[in-house]
Amino acid sequence: MSYGKITKYILWLLLAVSAVVAIWSYAVSFTDKAVDSLLYWAYALAIVGIVVTIIIAIVVSAINNPKSLLKMLIGLAAIAVIVAVAYVLAPGTPAVGYVGAEVPASTLKLTDTILNLTYFTCGVAIVVIIAGLIVNAVRNK
Repeated sequence: MSYGKITKYILWLLLAVSAVVAIWSYAVSFTDKAVDSLLYWAYALAIVGIVVTIIIAIVVSAINNPKSLLKMLIGLAAIAVIVAVAYVLAPGTPAVGYVGAEVPASTLKLTDTILNLTYFTCGVAIVVIIAGLIVNAVRNK
């Protein structure tokens, strides 16, 4: 059996499990337990996707070009540094005007870190778009 067929069957299985979780959540009117199940399933899919992508990238680059592993490790280190800086800069202060249950400080810090990463990513995307337009304009004189 080829890798393509194995991947296809795994993807169909993940789709079926996702559909079952979604239908069950809808059937029980999205209770707290159902929403938690949906979120945990989404977390699991995201984590598995990230881990599999990194592992496949490492294996493929090790087979095709072992020297590229160094570049990949430098890239991963750069990402780790960016996340660490976003974490350090995250204030973790409670939301203004929030009157619900008290939110743990660790959750506030994580939320602010994700917001900082989102802002940084959006800023980089805008800069790259503008730089791309400028480079294309200069090349096409």
